[in-house]
Amino acid sequence: MATTKRKPASKTTRPRRTRLPKIESPKPALPAVEPSATWWAAVRAMQDKKGEDVKILDLRPVTSFADFMLICSGGNPKQIQAIAGEVQRQVEQEGERPNSVEGFKNAEWILMDYGDFVVNVFSNAARNYYELERLWRDAPEVSLLP
Repeated sequence: MATTKRKPASKTTRPRRTRLPKIESPKPALPAVEPSATWWAAVRAMQDKKGEDVKILDLRPVTSFADFMLICSGGNPKQIQAIAGEVQRQVEQEGERPNSVEGFKNAEWILMDYGDFVVNVFSNAARNYYELERLWRDAPEVSLLP
């Protein structure tokens, strides 16, 4: 048997690929948050009725269903209902009515939808369970300082 010699595979030199660092596009700068009279009235109402740990999340960079989310807690069902009732009263004085109110009777989590903003009034247990701040962690928090 005759043996045939194979030619060695030609080694072509390829330029080594260098990985370029990922360049993240800068987040667009949000305009300064100018509180509207309606959602600022809701924040005042939460504070007036001693709502605990009041937070305002700016949803504009992450979703389009609302511009802002207001969150607070109450110590017991009566206080939770009082906070939600005061929010509704003060916002109505600004000429807005909620599109819907959910959970008022149970008073574990009251959700009030005003279109441009939503109000969440939680019991402490429900707030710890649902963790809306963690769920919406990409939404910047608005400072309550003037």
